[in-house]
Amino acid sequence: MSPQAMVRAGLIPAMWLAWVVYWWISARGVKPVLRREPLYSRLIYTIPLWVAVFLLAATGPMGGGLSERFLPRESWLAALAIGLTAAGLLFAVWARRHLGGNWSGTVTIKEGHQLVTTGPYALVRHPIYTGLLLAFIGSAVAIGEWRGVLAVVVAAASFVYKLRLEERWMREQFGDAYRDYCRRVPALVPFVA
Repeated sequence: MSPQAMVRAGLIPAMWLAWVVYWWISARGVKPVLRREPLYSRLIYTIPLWVAVFLLAATGPMGGGLSERFLPRESWLAALAIGLTAAGLLFAVWARRHLGGNWSGTVTIKEGHQLVTTGPYALVRHPIYTGLLLAFIGSAVAIGEWRGVLAVVVAAASFVYKLRLEERWMREQFGDAYRDYCRRVPALVPFVA
């Protein structure tokens, strides 16, 4: 089966669905929460993220030129889209597994919270967001329409807002150890300060 046929057959949505199921199952067994951000704060980054997901998942024409293609339908682009999406989701899974019980879908401080700086966290401070952004980019390439570009921009803005809040909380929790980590390791893009 060609990469284009795999994309048309729904491989990328299937990868996302497998990721969602894994994410839901792995949410069990995390450490109890000591401090959690308020609902209004969660909505500030959650609503735009759902808009980005809608832009990628929507079928049918969208107004404002969002359904216009910016990429041609080429087999090599379909293969690239599959590879980027798979690599991004797998990187996020690796980060989630490495984080263990410290993980949370919202900004929290856990009981016995530890500063994790190894594995994918030695490459970037927010590898889950890095992986998801890569998967969003792969999905946008698969669609090849301007709505995919908008989805990536909206998702990136959502993640940047959330990571800034997380980093403030981590500096409060871990002080100089976290500041030193920030000096050594970039936030989202490996090897870029």
